[in-house]
Amino acid sequence: MSSVLIVDDEPNIRRMVGALLSAEGYDVREAEDGTKGLASADQEEPDVVLLDLLMPGALDGMATLTKLREAHPDIPVVMMSGKAGLGDAVRATRLGAFNFLEKPLTPESVLLTAAAAAELRRTKLAARALREELGIGGRMVGSSPQIQAVRALIDRVAPTDSRVLITGESGTGKELVAAAIHDSSRRRDRAFIRVNCAAIPRDLVESEMFGHERGAFTGATQTRIGRFELAHGGTLFLDEIGDLGAEAQAKLLRAIEAREIQRVGGSKPVNVDVRIISATNHDLAKGVSTGVFREDLYFRLNVIPLTLPSLRERDGDAIELAKYFTELHYTRTGHPRVTWTTDALTAISEYPWPGNVRELANIVERMEILYPGEELTRAHVVAVLPGSLGGSAAEVFAAPDLPLAESLDEYERRLIGRALDEAKWNVADAARRLRTDRPNLYRRMKRLGIDDPRV
Repeated sequence: MSSVLIVDDEPNIRRMVGALLSAEGYDVREAEDGTKGLASADQEEPDVVLLDLLMPGALDGMATLTKLREAHPDIPVVMMSGKAGLGDAVRATRLGAFNFLEKPLTPESVLLTAAAAAELRRTKLAARALREELGIGGRMVGSSPQIQAVRALIDRVAPTDSRVLITGESGTGKELVAAAIHDSSRRRDRAFIRVNCAAIPRDLVESEMFGHERGAFTGATQTRIGRFELAHGGTLFLDEIGDLGAEAQAKLLRAIEAREIQRVGGSKPVNVDVRIISATNHDLAKGVSTGVFREDLYFRLNVIPLTLPSLRERDGDAIELAKYFTELHYTRTGHPRVTWTTDALTAISEYPWPGNVRELANIVERMEILYPGEELTRAHVVAVLPGSLGGSAAEVFAAPDLPLAESLDEYERRLIGRALDEAKWNVADAARRLRTDRPNLYRRMKRLGIDDPRV
């Protein structure tokens, strides 16, 4: 249940808007002036604040908005006024207001704006939790020259509004880099909205991206705000951009060029100000040459290319990351932390990590659970790593007869083959076992020449 704080000196406004929102399931609190509104927000953060512009007392609406944004930057604030001019609306927007409602208020405008603001609040909290869990707290883990080059590029592009295309293998941390760019930009206090393009059914892409009006199609029982509108003033992260279909690519291109969108079933365009960061593990240039991906969209997205190195290319970072994930798991759970012997860390550094940082995090968590408080040796590490070359995982560490690229391909081929055998060639089940998505697994199978022996 979302909570709403109404700050208005008019009792009738508080009562009527409060009753309307309560009937829709919101938890409603009230305050009659800015000082009491700030105190209420400090005591317990609401999900949305409806704030009157003109109020008597020490703090008017603008002053209250300023203090709310300083103390609680993740709370969407909706300004309300019957006497405000365009200048007031512009000023409030620059101070960070989510929206501006004119009095007399209509039930439709209040409910629509409250729903959009509450969804933005949920998205912000989820993004913040993700960044904290994955360790974006001001630094990216690793000291290798490769990751230092990534940091340097982030520092250069973050202050701009240029679009960034992040490429790299699955599990290299593309979403973390996108969030780091946002957190270092002038948009840091606004929304960071993520869209997993591969996870949206093709017939719902337009609704998810641009929103829809009530009754626009079967099942559209209420108006929905799309991801572009939620990201207004902030950053829109389009993950797995290479999985968008041709029709969705065309509509995304139009939204980027026109800087406006139109909800499904709507008749009026909506202006949007978003910075777009996209990511993919596809070769989009190859997709352009084969006609799978639009060339004009590729050039729009690829203003600043940023390629993430795989973990096996980051000299020494695997050890640093293993220690970091050990501390992170202890902080989250309080379980007794493991300690690492030199030979255990050597085994960590020698393993090729086909699943990159994500796989390393999972392995560390597995060892924390299986061996709580123990001193880990090489044997412990080998015991939990996938033995996928027809022998123990230790055999993966020594492949002197093949070049590195061929060794890694052979390792990946047998790892995928083992997962497919265990899943009885159910690709969806094998993808879950490998902790990846089905389209990515199909692409890897095709690249490695893995065919179903039953066909």
